[in-house]
Amino acid sequence: MRITREEVEHVAHLARLHLEPDEIEAYTRQLGEILDYIAELQELDTSDIEPTSHALEVTNAFREDATAQSLPNEKALENGPQTEDGAFVVPRII
Repeated sequence: MRITREEVEHVAHLARLHLEPDEIEAYTRQLGEILDYIAELQELDTSDIEPTSHALEVTNAFREDATAQSLPNEKALENGPQTEDGAFVVPRII
């Protein structure tokens, strides 16, 4: 499948891209090569291949949830530069 210079210019216009003439020629050639390769791939018989979402089998690496003692409020507040009434003081954002 070939892509024309006019099609590249049209897509560039839709994307609001300003392309120099040499860039248009390069993109026309490169996009043509990409479309040719896709056409080659479409010729392959994939009827016996099971569809997958990943090339390799994926398993969860999550750990089991476990409850633990949380950090005491006073200890956590030691890390802040300024605290007030049991909370961190931060700049006001409107």
